[in-house]
Formats: sequence, structure tokens, C-alpha cells
Amino acid sequence: MSLRFYDTARAEVRPFEPIEAGRASLYYCGATVQGMPHVGHVRSAIAFDQLTRWLEARDLRVTVVRNVTDIDDKILAKSQDSFREGAAGADPSVVPEEPWWALAYRFEQEFHRAYAALGVRRPTYEPRATGHIPEMHALIQLLIDRGHAYPAPDASGDVYFDVRSWPAYGSLTRQHIDDMQAAPDADPRGKKDPRDFALWKGSQETDPVTASWSSPWGTGRPGWHLECSSMVTKYLGTEFDIHGGGLDLRFPHHENEMAQSQAAGHAFARYWMHNGMVTFGGEKMSKSIGNTVTPQEMIDAAGPRVVRYYLGQAHYRSVLDYRETSLQEAGAAVARIDGFIGKAATRVGSPGPRSVRAADLPPAFADAMDDDLNVPQALAVLHTTVRSGNTALSAGDDAAAAACLAAVVGMTGVLGLDDAGEAAGGGTADAALSKALDTLVGDRIAERIEARTARDWARADAIRDALARAGVTLEDSAEGARWSLSGD
Repeated sequence: MSLRFYDTARAEVRPFEPIEAGRASLYYCGATVQGMPHVGHVRSAIAFDQLTRWLEARDLRVTVVRNVTDIDDKILAKSQDSFREGAAGADPSVVPEEPWWALAYRFEQEFHRAYAALGVRRPTYEPRATGHIPEMHALIQLLIDRGHAYPAPDASGDVYFDVRSWPAYGSLTRQHIDDMQAAPDADPRGKKDPRDFALWKGSQETDPVTASWSSPWGTGRPGWHLECSSMVTKYLGTEFDIHGGGLDLRFPHHENEMAQSQAAGHAFARYWMHNGMVTFGGEKMSKSIGNTVTPQEMIDAAGPRVVRYYLGQAHYRSVLDYRETSLQEAGAAVARIDGFIGKAATRVGSPGPRSVRAADLPPAFADAMDDDLNVPQALAVLHTTVRSGNTALSAGDDAAAAACLAAVVGMTGVLGLDDAGEAAGGGTADAALSKALDTLVGDRIAERIEARTARDWARADAIRDALARAGVTLEDSAEGARWSLSGD
């Protein structure tokens, strides 16, 4: 197999060799459902959706697990804040409190809507942390038995991972333990070392009763890092192929996941893959400085297919910088693709079911995707094929146009562009925009036909020129006028 991926743990691109021939297993970190999805969340989901689609195109059966963190300090805090804000200035007796679990579920549904709108397919399994408390207890006990974890001696109910008991701690991010900051996830009073992180967090007086579970160490709730290790082991086993997530999760989350899992005797992930961040004009997006843009704002502005193209166009490991013209540029690229598909389908007919097998796609496209998912180079092949297809249409070479059409549809399928917006049942901004544009241009073409029939050449030319200024190119043929967006 020619697949090659960058492995964060080894800091190198290396051949992908799945544990089981013909199958691949992927776990990537989903959201902590404390609020609305942001651009970083959906960029990560699109990157691993592209990975999944390409593994399948390479004839692998892929099992995908994406977790939902539905219990966390931030979720509890947001729930309390939401209640206080809702109750401010109102009669508390008529202001319903939103429990933490209701808030988490509400935002979980928002993530599902964003993923679906952008063509991110549902994973094979999507476990919630709160549904796996017994598995977490078993992992904690195993770590205690192996000498890598200890209950806090202060009767707080906390249980910590002993980072100095595991010599490989820090290997994922290539840090020395003495250079690390203290773990901020629990009160340090019961820790042997301030860098020890919480596996189980004893209940606090301010915690809702519903946010605590009984355990051998006292009532409490799981630590964030423990949740993923427990869930991935249940669904993919103690060794699996790929663990993914955003670059910001490498430390401490993934470092701690790897340490506790390997300390428990699990081989864990064979490859670690991390996607880059999204910035705004070269700066990190931040609500405090007002430079954020949400996925829904992007979708409202340009439609889901354009947003999918934009968020998936860069190499997954690179920083993706958002600028005011970003969606316009992505929209122009999508329009060129759609313009060719529309013209070619009218001329040679629909290519039928799209191909998703690498063997049926242009070799240069497959080579690019094999090379650590080099989507920018793959898109270059896609646009070259679009230009070749337009040239074939102009030359009347229907066979060549049909071949290009099949290749383009196959490539857009692998990149997930065909699925974006489908969940909306045809009522998306993309669909509405396409319908409106087709109607408006069609009316102008009809006016031009009337002018030509009346030999009013000046009026006919004026209509053609007006369309050209709007970016619409007309082509007259024996079969009638066809239109496409300029720039093909």
C-alpha cells in the first residue's frame, strides 16, 4: 500500500500499515459540548472525514469513533452561568433551570447540525462519556494495581495518575517532565507531583447531585483525559490504527491519554494525526478581541458547499488563515467546478453513480492523497481536469468530456463536496442560489434570443456583455446557447 501519513509521535511521514489487512480503525476527539461549534471544531471534523473517505477509496473498511465529552468542568460552569443569566432580574420561580445534561445535549445537537450541513458523515460509533463510567472505573483500578495511579490521601475522592511512574511521559510532545507546568485540572493538595493529572475527581459541594457517580474512591466524576482512553478501548480495542484531533489537543490531552493507556499495558494508537488551527488575518480567533466567525455565519454567507471547500482546501496539518475574501475565492472555485459539471452533463449525460475507488481516479490525484492527504495538490488535479473538460466541450470531443466529467465527480465525492448541504433536503443556501442564478440567466438568454430573432443585434450584444460583466460566459451552438461562470 502506498499510503503515507505524518505521525506526530515519531515526527515523520511514514507508510500506513493497518493492524488488520483490509481494515482501518480511527478515533478522533469530538467536542466538549459546552457551547456552539466553532470553526476549529468543524475544520477538524472535515479533515478526518476526508481521511476516512480516502481510506475507503483505498478499499479499506473503516471503523470511525468520535466521542462526545458531555461531562466536564466547563459544562457545569456554563450550565450555572446560563441559569444565573436567565434568572437575573426575573422571578426565580418562573425561570426554569437548564440542567448541565440538558445544556450538553442541546449543544451536541448543534454540532450534529453543523457536521451534517458540511457533509461530515456520521461516525461508526459516537459514544458519550457519561455512558462509560464502569469502563473508566476499571481503567483506574488497573492503573492503581500497576503502580501508576493513587487515590489522594486527603479523603477528597480524587485519584491521580503518577506521571513520574511512567518514564515515557512527555514523549508525544517531546517534553521533559521537569519543564512542564502543573496540571490545572484539580486541587493540587493531594498530589505527589503538581504535574499529576486527575483520573477521578471527587465531588465538590457546588457540584449538582446528578453530576456525580459512585466509585470505590468516593462519589465524583471522571477526568477529561480518562474518558477518551476508556471509550476508544471499548470500541476499537487496546490497539488501533489512528488517533486524531486538533493540534491544540497534543498537550496535555493526548499526552495524558497515551501515558495512562500505555501504562495500563495497552499498545494504544499506532499513528497520531493532528490538524492545524484556523486563524483570522494571521491572528488566533478570540472572542475577547472580536475576530471570530462561526461556521453558521460562513454557511449563511456562502452556502455549505463553499464552506466545505474552504475549510478542506488546505493541507490538514497547516494553519488555515481566514480573510474577508476567503469565501469569495472558495465560491469562485466551486462555481468553476459546478459550471463544468452542468455543461458536461447537459452534453454527454450524467456519469451515473460517482466512483469512490482510488483506482478509478486520475493517478496524480491518488498520488497526492496518498502523500499525507495532500489536498491542495489533489485540488490542483481536480481543477486541471475541469479545464481539460471545458476544452473538450469546446472542441466537440464528447468522449473526452465524458471522461473528465466522471473523474471530476469522483474527485468531488472523495473530498466530500457532493455531500455538503444534503442534510437540508435541498433547501440550503447553495441550492437556492443555484436555482435563482439559473432562472435569472435563463431569462436573459431568452431575451437575447428574442433580440436575435428580431435582428436587434445591438440589444443582443448588450445582453451578452451584461452577462459577461457579471461573470457569465455564453456559448452559441447549433443546439442553442449554453452558459457557464467565467474563469473555467
